[in-house]
Amino acid sequence: MPLPPHRAAFGARVRELRVSHGWSQEDFAHRANLDRTYVSGIERGRRNPTLDIIHRLAETLDVPAADLLTERS
Repeated sequence: MPLPPHRAAFGARVRELRVSHGWSQEDFAHRANLDRTYVSGIERGRRNPTLDIIHRLAETLDVPAADLLTERS
């Protein structure tokens, strides 16, 4: 089953911000109180995070939640 483009874009944005902070997936997952495999699934577009998780990711990355949902070209 192909990945929905919006989930792939969301995951790419999370990865971009995580890397800009210099964090490994493990570091980021620890800071967000999530499992590393869950973070990996989000970044690969395999997971469909809830609004609560989106909010937690945004807080950890120090960005507004809307910034994670904005597709970039």
